[in-house]
Amino acid sequence: MTAESLSKERLRLWLRMLRVTRQVESELRERLRTEHDSTLPRFDVMAALYAAEEGLKMNELSKRLRVSNGNITGIIDRLVEDGAVERIAIESDRRATRVCLTQAGRKNFSGMAVEHECWINALFEGVTEEDAHHIGELLHRLPASANDGGPH
Repeated sequence: MTAESLSKERLRLWLRMLRVTRQVESELRERLRTEHDSTLPRFDVMAALYAAEEGLKMNELSKRLRVSNGNITGIIDRLVEDGAVERIAIESDRRATRVCLTQAGRKNFSGMAVEHECWINALFEGVTEEDAHHIGELLHRLPASANDGGPH
């Protein structure tokens, strides 16, 4: 294989990955909207908070989700209004607050997460367990971020 044909094949792979990702993401956005009156960013914030039972500082949350504090603030404000998230003052740092899911928020997210997994399972029904594992292993060869120089 020449360098040019390898380059073209990698470009085709990227476009295929992008197309599949966009199709799955579009379906998830629609289902979250229609079945849970929610958004994908809201789901992502709740997932991060669900995984961190003790809660997270806003800057920790934005780093985990790789978005700006400004993007997170609006979502957190709405989750607080809905009773799904609470803000907790940090005694050692008056400028910072920790946010965590309330019991109602944890229960709500838990139900959405179960459905989310079912949706993903259905969307990937043509992929065997062995194929899913193999594809995952192959994807681990790709850099995790634009700043990474090589595979992991």
